[in-house]
Amino acid sequence: MSGFATPDERALPPVLVISNSPDEDPIGLLPCPVPLRHLPSPLFSAEEYRRAPLVVLDDRSYSDFTLRHMPHRPGLIVAVADPADETVYPRAAIIGAEAVVSAGQDPSWLHLRLHDATDCRYAHWDALLAGGPSDPPPSVGS
Repeated sequence: MSGFATPDERALPPVLVISNSPDEDPIGLLPCPVPLRHLPSPLFSAEEYRRAPLVVLDDRSYSDFTLRHMPHRPGLIVAVADPADETVYPRAAIIGAEAVVSAGQDPSWLHLRLHDATDCRYAHWDALLAGGPSDPPPSVGS
């Protein structure tokens, strides 16, 4: 045995959830079995941000997040608590988010995106597909 992990044996980093809320589930991701790392905006490292397979930003933490001057990256999703807030789309576009989702609404698309980002290792397909098709949220650029 060499002591080195093969690529299949290495653990993927968890999905990074950036939220300043003390709530354990500020954007409605539970009971999704994908490993999540929930950190307030001032506490995540640039390395965690870069390595995460997906980053979900609680829109209520947007201001603190922008103070960090993080680079654009694929796989950044903004979760908004107030779907009537029309300012969220321009703000999401500024930080390079790929999508905006409403917290608390049907989480199927987001759960499928979480599973896709983590190579579907944690998917319970019966539960994810039980509600019918999961249409993606509108793109940030539209």
